[in-house]
Amino acid sequence: MNHPARFGRSNSDGTVDCLLCPQHCHIADGKRGVCGARANEKGVLDSLNYELVSAVALDPIEKKPLYHYYPGKMILSIGTVGCNLRCQFCQNHHLSRYYDDGEFLQLNRMTPAQVVSAVKDSDSVGVAYTYSEPSIWAEYVIDVSKLMRDAGLKNIWVTNGYIEKEPLEEILPLMDAANIDLKAFSDENYKSLGGRLQPVLDTIRRCHEYGTHIELTTLVIPDYNDNMVELESLVKWIASVDKSIPFHISRYFPHYHFEKPSTDVDLLGEVFNLAKEHLEYVYIGNVLADSNSYCPVCGNLLVKRMGFSTHVTGLKNEGGQTFCGQCGTAAKFIL
Repeated sequence: MNHPARFGRSNSDGTVDCLLCPQHCHIADGKRGVCGARANEKGVLDSLNYELVSAVALDPIEKKPLYHYYPGKMILSIGTVGCNLRCQFCQNHHLSRYYDDGEFLQLNRMTPAQVVSAVKDSDSVGVAYTYSEPSIWAEYVIDVSKLMRDAGLKNIWVTNGYIEKEPLEEILPLMDAANIDLKAFSDENYKSLGGRLQPVLDTIRRCHEYGTHIELTTLVIPDYNDNMVELESLVKWIASVDKSIPFHISRYFPHYHFEKPSTDVDLLGEVFNLAKEHLEYVYIGNVLADSNSYCPVCGNLLVKRMGFSTHVTGLKNEGGQTFCGQCGTAAKFIL
């Protein structure tokens, strides 16, 4: 059963325009947009994945990855199918390209009220919309998020940031935190994914300006975005927004249609050192590495991590503000 989609326009010739993301799909009757999850049904834009859940799991919040938002807490993760980008190295391609590849995957219906009940029954601070791209699930996520907010629970997005301004403005009051995937720092590289760079940068900046807690992730991929000049530009741009934004550098492994060897660990170390010249909090993911958080001023250990075991050790929390327990410097954490 389909669900009426928002952020679209019906045209007199029977086509519809989807205005949810910068793809601006112009869709003929009976056809779907780039994401696969939004379709023209007799001149009306429909959501094909409303309430359709591909996975539910209770995770450490660090897996999102969010290192500075309720460290050590658990989060209920839910996801759907479909995506508005076409990454050839997608690590969840069985979800993102569900409508294109025809792979069988059992999807279950879960009403917004059932999601809230599941969160309340779990040891969770809220729900993370993840696994596939949450923005193409906008109608459902908005409905769930309103109920979550009424229940005093948190809404977290794990997103590619490829969304238009109007729906983002409606979602921001409901979004407590987000990890945004900054996949590259050139239009050429984003075009190879079927997108553009600027809309993602606009999303990051708007979320930061609104006051949403954000962390950024870049998967470093051989012969795609591992050029140090491009990476330096990426890091400097993040610093121009806020040098205290946590930045996660993640190791690539071969997936889907991309068969390049895994990212060289030494290269990840070089990117880490480059990023630390400009940013206060930098982490390497998908490798065995120091994932602790340290005060950028005095070096005091703030949060100790071993795998997904997390212990807050050096932070003080007063009046909702966090500080280094040693030197008193403000620390960008939410506890």
